[in-house]
Amino acid sequence: MKKTSIAVLISGSGTNLQSIIDKMESGHLPVVVRCVISDRESALGLERARKHGISAYFVDPKPCGSRDAHEVAILEILDKHDVELVVLAGYMRLLTGRMIGRYRNRIINIHPALLPSFPGTDGYGDAWRYGVKVSGCTVHFVDEGCDTGPIILQRVNPIEPDDTFESFRERGLKIEHGVLPEAIRLYCEGRLRIEGRKVQILPKE
Repeated sequence: MKKTSIAVLISGSGTNLQSIIDKMESGHLPVVVRCVISDRESALGLERARKHGISAYFVDPKPCGSRDAHEVAILEILDKHDVELVVLAGYMRLLTGRMIGRYRNRIINIHPALLPSFPGTDGYGDAWRYGVKVSGCTVHFVDEGCDTGPIILQRVNPIEPDDTFESFRERGLKIEHGVLPEAIRLYCEGRLRIEGRKVQILPKE
């Protein structure tokens, strides 16, 4: 199978990035991570990328002056590395129509809640504070809204009576680390077909 060229956008520690790298290096994920881009210079995920010989970029949004200009700088990097699929793995900025238009149905995001519940930047915290009995995570295609794109995969994370927020979140991260590479693999195998708001997963040939 031909390997898919991907870029991973991050804002923090990059544990989902690490799960992608690990599965790539073990041969379980048919991708090549061409570059990792962060909007935060201190993001530990940049160092994770460098340790594995992956090009790592900090693109500072402040000097750019606007979201649109910031994305122009990111798109230049994506073009340089001939990226096919963009993966948002803890990237905390909303994308504009410029990037979404260029990569329509080729940007996926991992969100730490069962969408459409608890969109936004604090899925774990919002679910925990609300007192839900079941939470989870969602991998979805990115559109112009906030966590509103068609859903690819969801996984459940039940909240146990003796859970603390930390244990709930730690278990959730482990679930994320499994489901995001799974969704990427489905994309690479050409098994995702978008029909309106629904994503059909085609059988493996």
